[in-house]
Amino acid sequence: MIASTRFSVLDRSRIRAGHDGPRALRDTVAFAQEAERLGYHRFWVSEHHSVPGVAGSAPTVLAAAVAAATATIRVGTGGVMLPNHQPLVVAEQFGVLESLFPGRIDMGLGRSVGFTDGIRKALGRGKEDADAFPERLAELLGYFDGTQTAHPQVHARPAEGLRVPAFVLATGQGARVAAEAGLPLVIANVRGEDAMLRVIDDYRAAFRPSAWGERPYVVLSGTVAVAATTEEAHRLLLPQAWSTAYSRTRGAFPPLSPAEDVEAAAMTERERTLYEEALHGQIHGTEDQVADTLDKLLSRSAADEYLVTTSTYDRTAMLDSYRRLARLAGLTSA
Repeated sequence: MIASTRFSVLDRSRIRAGHDGPRALRDTVAFAQEAERLGYHRFWVSEHHSVPGVAGSAPTVLAAAVAAATATIRVGTGGVMLPNHQPLVVAEQFGVLESLFPGRIDMGLGRSVGFTDGIRKALGRGKEDADAFPERLAELLGYFDGTQTAHPQVHARPAEGLRVPAFVLATGQGARVAAEAGLPLVIANVRGEDAMLRVIDDYRAAFRPSAWGERPYVVLSGTVAVAATTEEAHRLLLPQAWSTAYSRTRGAFPPLSPAEDVEAAAMTERERTLYEEALHGQIHGTEDQVADTLDKLLSRSAADEYLVTTSTYDRTAMLDSYRRLARLAGLTSA
């Protein structure tokens, strides 16, 4: 299954302890160049607002920088959070991207709103805006194919007439929306594999072919850490796991810390529980171990693509992990 599966990258422009946001964004662009060299299919960037440990706040802007620095890899967003933006503006932004980099742009779309009440207020949005995602999605797609009726006299330039592949992130009712719209589904490979597989089965059963997709297309998304030993691969997971535990107890993602600092950290009982939960079920190990785990997962899910989201403090070790994964997936001989 691995050899017949596409592998892609989602980078969140995580800030590392001792570094700043501009450094994280430059690292993302350099990472995209390496991902292209290694043979990954796409390189996506994300949208986060007012998060101390994440520099990626304007995904279409960052996607433009990534596309300009690369030549063949597909570039997109994972994703633009549609409730935060007017569909017309999103269509215009992707129309510009597709015009500048024809045939290489993807439009990954999510239904999440701001992380906190303060962020939502600054964006002029509320939690209820997520409920309007299906209507916003239909309006957005309509600007490309000329079918939108929300504003009959309005045309998105230069988007109208262009075709930018759209993907829906499976948060909340995202899988149902993706199926009804005939769009590819991006779903996180997190704890509870049986539940994830049920969502995928339901998506495939409910899928309605459309001008945007003739058949269901499933992209699994998750962490994959590969190293020379199982122990080294496990240590790659520690910074992100601690950042997750910290965010769930203190309401903010911190910059990624070195693994040794995480191991030495004094955690409360609650933090320790969340930290261990964040580590549970992550795909990691040697090349042979990861190949076996991925092959079983891909066989069970029949996924078309795997979107790798690995973040860690040690950037050299992270890039080595992506090189090893590319090798075992048959993307490169490097």
